[in-house]
Amino acid sequence: MPNAPKSNMHNQVKLYRVKLNLTQEALAQAVGVSRQAINAIETGKFSPSLETAFRLSKLFGVAIEDIFELGHE
Repeated sequence: MPNAPKSNMHNQVKLYRVKLNLTQEALAQAVGVSRQAINAIETGKFSPSLETAFRLSKLFGVAIEDIFELGHE
């Protein structure tokens, strides 16, 4: 079985979370995911679903593109 491709996604979730003075737990509850999911997103180990990305965008009051960026290969 081949290795899974490494994600090239970069994000600013932690930056926006800290600006709103939210804990990972509070952010997770606000967007309907687990705290572990928020941690994995912030550390680049997991890319969120489109639905979660939209919820983060709405909560932070910015465009999805301001939070997430696909890096260059």
